[in-house]
Amino acid sequence: MANRTADHGTDSKPDHVPIDVQTMRETAASLLAEDAELPSAEELETLTLLLRGMIMLAIPEVEQKTVGLPEDDVPRACALACVGEARMRLRLEPSNATLPAGVAHAQRLARSVRALSDHYVNLGGQS
Repeated sequence: MANRTADHGTDSKPDHVPIDVQTMRETAASLLAEDAELPSAEELETLTLLLRGMIMLAIPEVEQKTVGLPEDDVPRACALACVGEARMRLRLEPSNATLPAGVAHAQRLARSVRALSDHYVNLGGQS
């Protein structure tokens, strides 16, 4: 099996694309808005996977934004606490196989997506 090295990118293909904060916030709002409609089981599965993927992409981005900040910096501490909470939520599963439990689980993921988006922007990321 051949070893692969990281893609360092070119002018036509950059190696880094910032996270899409607007899409992340819109996706989270689809579950957290006061007037949010209850998703079907299939929609819920898709949303849950999408939210998990967004969290997995956002965590290293938020962590990168904290590099170089003083250890006693409050925004840094808050962002890293949010990262820890998001990682914990990635390890959890719904309490049972019912639709309400799945929705509650997805809503917790959506709150992490929204919080990670906020920290990313607050630390200088593009909104």
